[in-house]
Amino acid sequence: MAECGRKTLSLLEAARSRYESLQISDDVFGESGDDSSENPFYSTSDGDSNSDNYIAEAGEEGQQQRALGDNDSCRSGSSGCGGGGEGGGGGGGNASTAGPPGSVSRSQAEEDGWTETLQEVTLPLYKDTYGPAQKMPATATAMDFFQLFVPDNCIQNMVTQTNMYAKKFQERFGSDEGWRPVTAHEMKAFLGFVTSTSVHRCESVLSIWSSGFFSNRSIALKMSQTRFEKILKYFHIVAFRPSQGSNQGLYKIQPFLDSLQQSFSCTFRPSQTQVLHEPLIDEDPVFITTCTEREMRKRKKRKFSLWVRQCTSTGFICQISVHLKEGQSTDGLSTLKNKPQLHSLVAKQLCQNLSGKNTIVFTGPSITSLNLFTEFSKQDIYCCGLLSTRKSDCTGLPQCMLVCGSTPAQRGQSRVMMRGSMSLISWYNKGHFRFLTNAYSPTKQGMIIKRKSGEIPCPLAVEAFAAHLSYICKYDDKYSKYFIFHKPNKTWQQVFWLTISIAINNAYILYKMSDAYAVKRYSRAQFGERLVRELLDLDDCSPTQ
Repeated sequence: MAECGRKTLSLLEAARSRYESLQISDDVFGESGDDSSENPFYSTSDGDSNSDNYIAEAGEEGQQQRALGDNDSCRSGSSGCGGGGEGGGGGGGNASTAGPPGSVSRSQAEEDGWTETLQEVTLPLYKDTYGPAQKMPATATAMDFFQLFVPDNCIQNMVTQTNMYAKKFQERFGSDEGWRPVTAHEMKAFLGFVTSTSVHRCESVLSIWSSGFFSNRSIALKMSQTRFEKILKYFHIVAFRPSQGSNQGLYKIQPFLDSLQQSFSCTFRPSQTQVLHEPLIDEDPVFITTCTEREMRKRKKRKFSLWVRQCTSTGFICQISVHLKEGQSTDGLSTLKNKPQLHSLVAKQLCQNLSGKNTIVFTGPSITSLNLFTEFSKQDIYCCGLLSTRKSDCTGLPQCMLVCGSTPAQRGQSRVMMRGSMSLISWYNKGHFRFLTNAYSPTKQGMIIKRKSGEIPCPLAVEAFAAHLSYICKYDDKYSKYFIFHKPNKTWQQVFWLTISIAINNAYILYKMSDAYAVKRYSRAQFGERLVRELLDLDDCSPTQ
């Protein structure tokens, strides 16, 4: 028993040492409490957890989607991330000998410069600083951090545009006797009411004024339900279609997205390691298991996709990219729907500010491609991505590395081919996983530490990818605490409330990295509660009509 305890402790120490070497800051990630020091990838605890199954069991059919991150893959069933871990049986003997489209024969690959002779790859030092761009005082409130992203002038614009829209609407459809122009104070309260649905996991914001389970009399007194519904009816960011760019489907929210993006860039400098992915924006799992089939069909009608560039050391979302899944838009994304070019274009948009910094970017199968990585390398952007023969653009990659051989592979066994500084890795762990990278040397070995299996050897690139992507997957569980449950029908409003959720998430991260955290030490839930109270200005609880 004592020997077992010493072995567990030894694994934990080894895990922490390697974890720190990969530049992931779990202190910023964690809640206040026991899970602050939990390692989201190297699990040595007795209880099973999602993070314990991310990669070491990834070859199993039922776990492939969650194994290596990339939420866009995880939602697509058997055609998702599992594409990176094909051939779950010993050697994949039933795999087709033909490679995926765009891949080249071995002789052609050798002519193109691919070789099994490995060479050391040295990554240049990061050319940017890391952390908050400004120092917040110890007295800073939750509202102060939130207003780094949604300042007073932004709220005042909402007031102006809402009043303009209400006036125009009533000129066309008749006066609304119950309406009066909204004020900045009321707009903040309006934001507070809707934000409270994330804190209290309330399905409908109108439940606040009900007599049911989700009623909340403590905040309901700040505004009558009738007044809230009036503001909700006329709420706008951009009241009228601009004369230019009139085909842009998101014109009603684009100025807010631009302002939010600028504030993300100005307030925080991310670490060297970042990931491109679609964040978790689905509904609360408890609701999904209890809602009706009709409600589920309605929820699947989301008409936009949101991609982010996220710091893997803190979870801070540095940049967002929104595009509509259908309809016309001036950005040209609609014409690339469901094509590899779409994800390549999204990746270029998200990384447009990284040139010359020696950043390491992790990508999922839908983005990973030799052409994109080669283009990024010319801008001093280094990449490490999971490959899928079904989802990835395999143009220019050797077929011999993308199909499973007839000889059974051993767990932890890997093969590597190089072209210049680019490495194509095939690693076996109850399934074949393939990676493309120019960020990690193929000559350096890593390991995956498992509570039951001990140490599983792997190339360093595999360990780094798994650690950072698993961190982001588990981070999504924390981020979902701020997912606003209010579900408007209009696409621009759905995007707005989702980005407000992201802004609150980023505000909490900056709070945890500030001197103010040492004073109050709010957990995520407490920070959200405090923000709602400050938006509602609950020091003055006199109701308005």
